[in-house]
Order: sequence, then C-alpha cells, then structure tokens
Amino acid sequence: MEGLQRDRWAGRGAHQPRSPVDVVTARALPSGLATALVFTASGAVLVLEIVALRLVGPYVGVTLQVSSSVIGISLAAIAYGTWLGGRLADQFDPRTLLAPALLLAAVGTAGTLPLVRYGGEILRGGAAPAVLLLAALAVFLPAFLLSTITPMVVKLQLSDLNRTGAVVGRLSSVGTLGAITATLATGFIFVAALPTNWIILCLAALLALAGLGLAWWMRRDLPGQPKTRAMLVSVGLVGAGLGAVGPTPCDVETAYHCARVERDPAVPSGRTLILNSARHSYVDLQDPKHLEFAYVQWIAAVADATAPAGMALDALHLGGGGFTLPTYLRHTRPGSEQQVIELDGGLVDLDKRELGLVTGPDLRVRVGDARVGLAAQPTAAYDLVVGDAFGYLVVPWHLSTREMMSDVSRVMRPTGIFAQNVIDYPPDRFLKAELATVAAVFPHVALIAPPDALAGERGANFVIVASKSPLPLDAIRSGLAGLKEPVTLQDGAGFATGSRVLTDDYAPVDQLLNF
Repeated sequence: MEGLQRDRWAGRGAHQPRSPVDVVTARALPSGLATALVFTASGAVLVLEIVALRLVGPYVGVTLQVSSSVIGISLAAIAYGTWLGGRLADQFDPRTLLAPALLLAAVGTAGTLPLVRYGGEILRGGAAPAVLLLAALAVFLPAFLLSTITPMVVKLQLSDLNRTGAVVGRLSSVGTLGAITATLATGFIFVAALPTNWIILCLAALLALAGLGLAWWMRRDLPGQPKTRAMLVSVGLVGAGLGAVGPTPCDVETAYHCARVERDPAVPSGRTLILNSARHSYVDLQDPKHLEFAYVQWIAAVADATAPAGMALDALHLGGGGFTLPTYLRHTRPGSEQQVIELDGGLVDLDKRELGLVTGPDLRVRVGDARVGLAAQPTAAYDLVVGDAFGYLVVPWHLSTREMMSDVSRVMRPTGIFAQNVIDYPPDRFLKAELATVAAVFPHVALIAPPDALAGERGANFVIVASKSPLPLDAIRSGLAGLKEPVTLQDGAGFATGSRVLTDDYAPVDQLLNF
C-alpha cells in the first residue's frame, strides 16, 4: 500500500491536490529554516501594523478609532490568512507555496505605499468608513499573505504525529517572539531611524530576497518557474516606484508628525506649519507680534490681561507647535521666563530650521510628554499656563482629565491663569465634558469662542480660561474687542451643565469627538 501511494504521488504533478495521507510524504524543512520563516513572517506582520498607523495618520488622524481599526484589520488578515494557509497546506505541497507567498507578500507590502498615498487623498477625514477602508489598504493584503506561511511550515514539520504538540508549540512560540521583537524594534529603533516609506520599502525588499532565496534553495527538489518569480518581483518594483513618487503630505517625517512648512504667498515672511495635513501654526519671521490664527489671538488677549503691559511673566506651555505664542510673549514681555514642553523633538528641530525658533535661558524646551513634564514642574511656579496640545485629528486623552487639571492647578500661582485650546464640532460633547472637568478643579471658568460656534452651527477652536482667583474678565473682553472677527466671552461652567467629568479612569475623548 505504501509503495502504491508513492507511485501515485510520483505519477502526478507536485502542484496537484493530494490526499491527507500523501501530505506526510512531503519532506520537512530544516528546523532552522522553518524557525526563520515563521519568525520573519510573524515579525513582518507587526512591523506593518505599527507602520500602518503612521501611514494613515496624516489623513485620518491617530485616534482610538484609527488604532482600533488598524489592529482589527490586522487581526482579520491574520485570521483569514492562517485559515487559507492551512487549507492550501492540506491540498498542495507547502514547499511549492512558500516562496510565492513571500514574493506576493513583498509585492503587497510595496503596494501599500501607492494605495495609502493615493487613497488617503480621497478618504481624508475621520469618518468611520474612511478610517476602516484606509486601514485595510495599509495592512490587510500583505498581512493576509504573510499569515499563510506559518500553517504551511507547521504542516511540513509534522512528519511525526507523536511530536505534534512539540512542533506546534515551538513554532507558535517562535512566531510570538518574532512579533514581540518586531514590535520593540519598530517602536524603539526603526521609526526613530527611518522614514515610514523606507521602512516599508526595506521590508518589501527583505521579503523579496527571502522568497528568492527560498526558491533558489528548493530549486532541485521543486523546479521553479523563473518567469513567474521575475514577474512578481517586477510587479513589486512597480508598486515600490509608485509609492516612492506618489503624493506625500510630508516634507519632514518626525517621530510623531508628518510635517511641512508652507510659505505665505501674500506675506513673504509668513510661514504656515502643517502637521498631519492640518494648519497648526503661523509664524511671521519678520514680525513675531503678528498672530494669524484667531484662537492664538484669544490666548494672547488672556496673557495680556494676566499682568500689566510689559511686565515679565513666568509661563508654562504644554505643547509647542510653531512656538508662536512663546515668541510673542518674549517680544511683548521682555524678561519673561518660559518653559515649553513639546513631545516631538523633531518638530523642535524643524522650528529652529524653518520658523526662526531661538531657545535660551528665557525660553527653555523640554522634549517629552506634556503630562510627564508637568509633573516635574515646581509647585506655584507659573503666572500663566497654556495648553495647546489638542489638534484637529489628534487629541491626547490623558491631557484632558481631572487629574491632569489638578496638576495644572498645582503649578499655578494663586492668581495664575490657565488657557486651553480645544477643537470640537456640534454638538460639542467633548468641549462640554472638558469644561466640566476644568470646572471640577478651578472655581472660576470662562469660555472664548465665535458666536456661531457657541450656537452649535459649526465646529471651531474654543479657548477655556480658568483660575483659582476671579478672572480679569473686563481686561480680557477689552483685548478681544479689538480683533477683526467677533468673539464671545461667557461663563464656562454654565455651558457645560450636565456633562460628565473626564478622569483617568473614564475619558472617551475619541467617542465624544466623533463627528
């Protein structure tokens, strides 16, 4: 019977379906090669998952929904890929499928760049369908193809059914270790050392080389099809080329932002800082007192009302951006000592190169998370604290909670003022929750906003103003009265009536901002 089965196997092509009995006759891979394939395939999936967040971020933001979408799509790709890989391994000799799977995965990896770059321009925004589709374009196909490899390798190694548990356990462990290694290496090394495009292209090249190398190693046992492999590599090169020349929203890719600086065609010295496709800051290189954005003018009016004109202030800025307001205070209040906490060191370097930022003893920069940096500040040290870390598509939830506000209160002097920029859209659920949160810590809270935004007619920037002492409302109104665009200063706590306070234990910021 055994000889008859071998004769039947020899009489039909290696690519023909086989019975389950025939599968055992396929020669197992060397243990080291099997381990390397599983380790590489599993690790590559995690590299793609992490990098996908950076690919889609400039178009749909980096919110909880975006992260959940990328993770969910990745898990779906792993589930379907593992299922298909197992089915194929039962029907065909897995040795004939491993090299093509690696080469197809290389093509799919390279193809994510043009898919996301071109698709992102169409799907830009935070709508749930757009987020899910863009996440799928970024990660599904290559992760799906890579996930077929592990069950194929497992099938090949099961030559002795008495060792099934040991083989499956070992390869499962190796796959997990590959994923862990890739996660740590990408987060701590690759993202800091290479642009996203290069990470994707290098991964595609690594997978292509692995596929070609595996095909060459198996050339005697399984005569290959050079034309097919050449075609796959050519398609991958075309995909890589399209990605390399496709539209990109970045001039500079920092560890946290896709950034670029645009010149103002109407003002030769005007520069606009674009972060993740949103206009974030405006700087006039010749006139640091010029404030282009309305919400920055509102915060400046609050700062001007904090103390008599020209008096030096001790100011803390949570978020630097283009450093527009710190530079304004440096020139309007000489002698002020300012501390800026900015998460993105690459952005600080860009500001120095392109936006004329000059740091020194009067304007110090601490690179790091705003909440961590705030905790390191001395108690009762500042006259003014400015929170400007919320953006159009990115809102760090841990900077919005009652615990965060308590630490802001701690570093403020009794007469100090806190001014926080918030962006929201009707029905303004996040704004109201944030106002309630600030009011839970500060007894005096006001809100600055355009009248139509307060009426719920459109989204806008809002500025929350808070203090432990009565606010200088008349002085703030006087400063706002001179602005071109009409703006309203009103009671903040009343606007937030009925809203739930955000805490470290409960801060569904992304859901509140769902627009």
